Amino acid sequence: MSRICMIGTGYVGLVSGACLADFGHIVVCVDIDEDRIARVREGDIPIYEPGLSEIVERNMKSGRIEFTTTLGDSVSKSDVVFIAVGTPALADGATDLSYVTTAAEDLAAHIKGYTVIVQKSTVPVGTARRLSGVIAEAAPQGAEFDMVSNPEFLREGSAIEDFMRPNRVVIGTESQRALAMMKKIYRPLYLLETPIVNTSLESAEMIKYASNAYLATKISFINEVATICELVGANVDDVARGMGLDGRIGRKFLHAGIGYGGSCLPKDVLSLLHTSREKGHEPTLIRAAHEINHALVDRALHKLETALGGLEGKTVGVLGLSFKPNTDDLREAPSLRIIEKLTAAGARVKAFDPIAAGVPDSKIELCRNAYDTAAEADGLMLVTEWNEFRELDFDRIRKLMKGRVFIDCRNVYTPERMTDLGFDYDSFGRGTPGA
Repeated sequence: MSRICMIGTGYVGLVSGACLADFGHIVVCVDIDEDRIARVREGDIPIYEPGLSEIVERNMKSGRIEFTTTLGDSVSKSDVVFIAVGTPALADGATDLSYVTTAAEDLAAHIKGYTVIVQKSTVPVGTARRLSGVIAEAAPQGAEFDMVSNPEFLREGSAIEDFMRPNRVVIGTESQRALAMMKKIYRPLYLLETPIVNTSLESAEMIKYASNAYLATKISFINEVATICELVGANVDDVARGMGLDGRIGRKFLHAGIGYGGSCLPKDVLSLLHTSREKGHEPTLIRAAHEINHALVDRALHKLETALGGLEGKTVGVLGLSFKPNTDDLREAPSLRIIEKLTAAGARVKAFDPIAAGVPDSKIELCRNAYDTAAEADGLMLVTEWNEFRELDFDRIRKLMKGRVFIDCRNVYTPERMTDLGFDYDSFGRGTPGA
C-alpha cells in the first residue's frame, strides 16, 4: 500500500485516483475548485463515466480515498504525487502549461522525505524534465524527489476498464528508485501480465502523442478511403473489414463517418504539429490527418444541403451531441460545428442526446427524445452512435417527419433498410458511382 496525492479532479485525475484507491492505495485527491470537491464528497460526480460513481462511493466508505482543497498536508504525507491538471490547447495549437507549472511550483514547498512526482497530464515532449527543474528550485533545500512521466491512455466511456486492464503501462524515469515505487503502485496489474514500458521522460511523453496521432491518422485514412469509395461505387464497410482482417492493420479505428473529436485526439494532434514546427519540421502526414478530419463536417452538411435543396428555413434534427457514446463530453464534438453551421445557414435546429445537454447555443431546441427531435423535421442527422439510436421505431419517425432526408454520419444503418423504409438516406462511403 502506498500513500498517493492526486492533484486535479478532472477526468484523468478523478478516474486515476478512484482506480488507484481500488487497487488498495490510500489516495487524497486535491483540487482548487471548492464546489467541485464539495460535490464529489456528496457523491455527485461531475463527469459521466460508466462505473466511476460506484468506485468512488465504495472507496470513500472504505476510507481509501478522500477529497480536499488542502494541498500542503496531502503532498507532505504522500509517497507519490500525481499531477493530473488540465492542459488545454491554445489558439495556435500549442499546449497551455500554466496549470501544470503552477501545480509543480505549489507542491514543491511541501515535499518531506523522498517523493516521486508523476506527470500524468498530457504535455509536450520535454515538459517533465523542465518541471523537475521547477520543483528543484522551489523545494526546500535537500528535498529528495524523482520525476516520472506516466501518460494516461483512457478512452472516455471505457476509462475504468482501460485503467484496470490496460494494454500497457508507460513509466518514463531514469531513477531505479522511482521505477520501483511505480511498479509497486501498479503491482495489481502484474497478475494480468500487463506489459510495463520503462523508458526516458521524453520517450514516455512521445509515446502518448505518437499513439494518438496514429489513431487519428487511421481514422482519417478510412474516411479518405470512404470518399474514394463513393466515387468508384465501392462499400467502405466491406473495404474496412477486408483491410482489418490483415493482422498488420487490424480492425479497430477503421470506421468511416464524421471523424474524431473529444479532449484528446484533436488537442494532441495539434500539439504535436506545433512542437514539430517549432523544431523546424513540417509533419505532412499528421497535418493531413487533421485537415481530413476537419473537413468531414462540411462533407456531411453538403450531403444534407444537397438532399434538402438548401438549408435556409429548413428544420433539421440532430441525434447525438457528445463526441462519442457513453460520455457527456462536448469538447471538439462534431455536433457543435454542425449546429453552428446549420444555424448560420438559417436552419432551425432541434437536438437530443441521452446524456450531454450543455450546448452553448440558445438558438437550438433541446428535445426529450429522438421522436420529439424528428417531429416536423425536414431532415435528420445521426451524429453520435448511442445504442438507443440503433433500434429506433423508424415507421414512427417517418410519420413524424415533414421530410424524408436522413444523413447517417456514423454508418449505423444499412442503406438498403433505410431506403426500403422510405428515407432519402445517405452515409459515408457507401454511395453509388458519381454520387
